[in-house]
Amino acid sequence: MAKPLKLDPDRLLPAEERTRAIARDLYREVAGLPIISPHGHTDPTWFSTNANWSNATELLLSPDHYIYRMLYSQGVSLDALCVPSKAGMPATDPRAAWRTFAEHLYLFRGTPSAMWLGHVFGEVFGFDVTLDGETADFYYDTINAKLASDDFRPRALFDRFNIEFLATTEGPQDDLSPHHAIRESGWGGRVVTTYRPDAVIDVEHEQFHGALKIFAEKTGEDVYSWEGYLAAHRKRRADFRAAGATATDHGHPTARTANLSKAEAAALFGKILGSDWTPADAELFRAQMLTEMAAMSVEDGMVMQIHPGSFRNHNGGLFASHGRDKGADIPMATDYVHGLKPLLDRFGTSTELSIILFTLDETVYARELAPLAGHYPCLKLGPAWWFHDSPEGMRRFREQVTETAGFYNTVGFNDDTRAFLSIPSRHDVARRIDCGFLARLVVEGRLLDWEAAELAFELTNGLVRKAYKLDTGV
Repeated sequence: MAKPLKLDPDRLLPAEERTRAIARDLYREVAGLPIISPHGHTDPTWFSTNANWSNATELLLSPDHYIYRMLYSQGVSLDALCVPSKAGMPATDPRAAWRTFAEHLYLFRGTPSAMWLGHVFGEVFGFDVTLDGETADFYYDTINAKLASDDFRPRALFDRFNIEFLATTEGPQDDLSPHHAIRESGWGGRVVTTYRPDAVIDVEHEQFHGALKIFAEKTGEDVYSWEGYLAAHRKRRADFRAAGATATDHGHPTARTANLSKAEAAALFGKILGSDWTPADAELFRAQMLTEMAAMSVEDGMVMQIHPGSFRNHNGGLFASHGRDKGADIPMATDYVHGLKPLLDRFGTSTELSIILFTLDETVYARELAPLAGHYPCLKLGPAWWFHDSPEGMRRFREQVTETAGFYNTVGFNDDTRAFLSIPSRHDVARRIDCGFLARLVVEGRLLDWEAAELAFELTNGLVRKAYKLDTGV
C-alpha cells in the first residue's frame, strides 16, 4: 500500500510554541523572496539550449553525489545507478537504476537529502505518495512525462522557482559560449559564471598539463613563463567578467597562503612545470597563487571564495575508474590562522578586497574563522557548506560565529549544488533555520522583534547581494 507524502508546513521551526510562533511570522515574510544562488555547479548549457531533460535518472540520480554516495556506502554499485565512469555510461537501463534508488530511499531517513527529495517530489512534481519499490515506476513515468513538457524546461523552472541570480562554475580552460548564448538569447534569466582556476594552478590535478595547454590557446600568452602565466589569468578573468562573473572560487586542499618575492615565485613556477617537483612544492605554489589571485581581485574587483579542507578522491580505486566528484571527498582539519597570515599581512586591511571563507572543519568556527572575520575588513564567512549544509550544521554555524563575527560579517546562503531541482528546497531550509535562530534570540531578549525582521531579510537577500556585488558589479 502506498504511503502518503506530506510536508509539514512548520518543518524545521522550533518546537517550543512561543518561539515557533515568532519564527513562523519571520519565515512568512521571507519565504517568497527571490532565490539568489551565487555559487553552484549547475550546467549552463541547460539554460543556453533550454532543451528538455530526457528522464528522471539522468536529472535526479546519476549526477547527484549526495544521493549515490549513500547507496554506495550500502554496497550498491555506481554502475547500477547509471553513474558514468571513465569508460562511459554503463549499460544499466535508466528505469532499472531508478528502481534501485527507490528501493533504497529509506537509507536517507533523517538526512538533508531526504528533505530535499521530499520537497522536489511534493512541491515540484506534485506527488502525494512516497517513493519506494512499489511506486518506482509510477514516479519514473510521471516525472518523465512532465520533463518532456514545456513547463519543465530549464528556463521555465528557473522562472517558476523565482530564481533571480544563478552562478555556475567554470575553469579558465572551459568554453564560455553557453553563457554568451544565454546573454544573447533575449531570455531574462540571470545566469553567470564563476572563475575557478584550480586545474591550471594545482600541478597535482589530473588535468593540469592539458588544461595549461588550453589556457595558452585561449589567451595567446606564454603560460610557461611566470609573467605570461599571470597575464593569462588576467585575460581569462576579464573574459569571465564579460560573461557576467562577479566572483572567483578556489578549492584548494588547505587554506595555506604565501607571499614570495617575484624571483622566488618565478623559480617555483619553473620547478612546477618540470618533473622534479615535490608535494611540498605543489602546496607552496597553490599557497602563492591564492595570494596572486587576491592581488588580481584588488585590481579587478572580483570577490574571492576559498573552499579548503577536503581530502579529494579519498577512494583511489573509485577515482581510477570513475574520476573526481563521485562522493569520495572527506573533510579534513584546516588551519586558517597560520595559513592565511601571509595573504592577510599583504591585503588584510584592504577595503578593495573581499574574501569569503568556507570550511569543512567546524572546530574552527569559534576559534579561528569568527575572530578572523570579526577583525579583518577583507574577510567574510560563507555559510555552512557541503557536509554541514544541514539543519544542525546551519544551527551550529550561527551559534558559534554570531557572538564574535556578528551577522553582518556573514554572506547569507548559497546552495553549492549540481542538483538544479533541489535549489528551492535548500534555500527554504536555510530560511527556516535562520528564522528559528532569530526567534530564539527574540524570546531570550537578545533581539527586538523589528531587529529580527530586518535580519531575516538580510540573511535571505541583503547580505548575499552586497557580498557578491550583484547590484554594483565588478
